Amino acid sequence: MDTTSGLETLLPRLRDVYRDLHAHPELSFAEHRTAGIAAAWLRELGLTVTEGVGGTGVTGVLPRGEGPVVLLRADMDGLPVAEATGLAYASSARGVDPDGRDVPVMHACGHDVHVTCLLGALSVLAADDSWTGTVVAVLQPAEEVARGAAAMVEDGLYGTVPRPDVVLGQHVAPLPAGTIGLRAGPSFAATDSLRITLFGEGGHGSRPEATVDPVVLAAATVLRLQTVVSREIAGTETAVLTVASVQAGTKSNIIPDEAVLLLNLRTYDVRVRDTALAAIRRIVEGEAATAGARRTPLIEPIEQAPAVVNDAAGVERTRPALEAIVGAARVVDPGPITGSEDVGVLAEAAGAPCVFWLLGGADPTAFAGTHDLEGIRAVLASLPSNHSPLYAPVIDPTLELGVQALVGAARSWLHRARDCGRPRASSLAAPRR
Repeated sequence: MDTTSGLETLLPRLRDVYRDLHAHPELSFAEHRTAGIAAAWLRELGLTVTEGVGGTGVTGVLPRGEGPVVLLRADMDGLPVAEATGLAYASSARGVDPDGRDVPVMHACGHDVHVTCLLGALSVLAADDSWTGTVVAVLQPAEEVARGAAAMVEDGLYGTVPRPDVVLGQHVAPLPAGTIGLRAGPSFAATDSLRITLFGEGGHGSRPEATVDPVVLAAATVLRLQTVVSREIAGTETAVLTVASVQAGTKSNIIPDEAVLLLNLRTYDVRVRDTALAAIRRIVEGEAATAGARRTPLIEPIEQAPAVVNDAAGVERTRPALEAIVGAARVVDPGPITGSEDVGVLAEAAGAPCVFWLLGGADPTAFAGTHDLEGIRAVLASLPSNHSPLYAPVIDPTLELGVQALVGAARSWLHRARDCGRPRASSLAAPRR
């Protein structure tokens, strides 16, 4: 049975929804409009819908008799990026960030693709009587700050929806559309973002001997932190440490009282993570002591998410369904990805396997003449990637393949009904809002 029968009828409406979401992005935990669109769609399909889970999260439950519980997840938030794609549906939206600043907002990471594909997949599954079990839809806020999945779990997610037997999802990436990236084991890195406040003693710029200069302390600390990866992590292990922000002072002749560093660490292995975090603390506190600071630095975690570890057996169970959509040669191992995702929190909290893949969204014509993964990687280096103001997945065939991937993956876990019967009364036409 063709599980995506009728998708062609639905696609024009999905394209419109995608353009609308792309033009109206919202920052983390502010996805009110997006959540409203998703909730209305799910209700029209007949799902049991709960809004406001973990702030702005939306859940939907589609039961179809006895069988496994399959969770399909999409994230909803945009980024504080000014869009520069020049698209007719480009965003000109603005929002207020957690620090109260007015900022531009863009779907620079493709979450609008994720939402649209999930809505399409639910439409297909709701219209298909050939499976039994339960499909749970999770439209998650605040992935970009690595807090949305945890917020939903802490708000009683698994008291609102059935505990899943598997967590499935996808992330659009600048792979060529028609390619899926799937690997078992550690797939996306853990992320730890820290705010480090270094305390000095300010004074006049002409008398540095009467101060403890936090600017010099910050400079020494930044340089020393670069040795964490190069000198404390084995060459056979992987870690990335970046100090992306240094903030101190307001005037050239005033030595300030403090400096603030914003740091990000990416790792795959818990032991490597623990080693790196311990080294960061030791170096920060050691440099402060060396500088004569009388107050211990403040080290605050601000964003954290564990590595996404794809269950090996789950990957092998799901792989044939994805290969049936794009062909076996186009389901590739992208290698470990240093970007991070918090979808693993949903699986870990449920005690369920996670299967999470990359969905190609780049124009396939850019990859003409490439025949292997190395060739693809060479082209990728020249294309705008996620978080770029120029990032823009192509609508076709990305949306169609994204819907098919979610439907196929879900059906590989759901039970097959004994009597496939005729499609349900709910049609594949998009819900009216």
